[in-house]
This record gives sequence, structure tokens and C-alpha cells, in this order.
Amino acid sequence: MTPDPHDPASIARFVVATGCGVIATASSDGSPEAALVGLAALEDGTLIFNTPDAARKVENLRALRRVAVVIGTAGNVSVQVEGDATIVEDDERQHYGHAYERRFPGSRALADGFLVVVVRPSWVRVYDAGQHPAVVREADW
Repeated sequence: MTPDPHDPASIARFVVATGCGVIATASSDGSPEAALVGLAALEDGTLIFNTPDAARKVENLRALRRVAVVIGTAGNVSVQVEGDATIVEDDERQHYGHAYERRFPGSRALADGFLVVVVRPSWVRVYDAGQHPAVVREADW
């Protein structure tokens, strides 16, 4: 499946089918830090993941909300996303946490000691190496 970078629902379906991705953040000294996370997605392209509140990405996100995400498969297609990440609280935490739990039943998204993070993409790139030549398509959201 090759998603359309101009279609948030298409990107969401790709994320749901893949189920995980690598989140890249920047530490306080500017060093890159990356982590594999389970990813849920909403039809509008919003990405959701959970994380222990003691994870180093939490401190990074509180200092700088900009993130990069790579979602890929063992196949030839990958999606790159850049955008702002928000650690959601209160009613938003419940809303997005339940959406995450629908994708990952039994997750700890709403458990004590865990946080729910929402990524709102601002740029998307789809890379399909299964075509010759490879096809790269981008979209600003």
C-alpha cells in the first residue's frame, strides 16, 4: 500500500497497518534521540503514542515540541512526518488515550506513570522504493 501524502486518511491507514514508528526528538544539547513507539492514527492524520513519564523523550518534548517520525514496513514504502508533539492532559488525555487503546487494547496509555502524546503533522513525505525509479512525494499540511 502506497499512501497519498496529500490525503491524511491515507496516511492514517498506513500508520494503523504498520503499527509502529520511530520518533526523533532533540535533547537539551541538541543531540538527536530516537525511540521506536507504537503508533495509532486518526482519520485526520493525527498520530498518537504513549510513553513512560520518565522517558528521556518527555523532557525533550517539554523543551522542544518539534519531532520527526518515520513509519515503515519490511517492504518498500516508508512515510516520514514532521510536526509538533503535545503531551495531552485531562479531557484530551482521555480522548486520545482511548483512541490509542482502541488500537492497542491493554496498553498502559492511561495508567499512572504514562503519558499520551499527540503529533500533528505539518509535512509528510512518502517514499516508494518498489517502483523504478523510486517515487518520492511530499505534502505540506
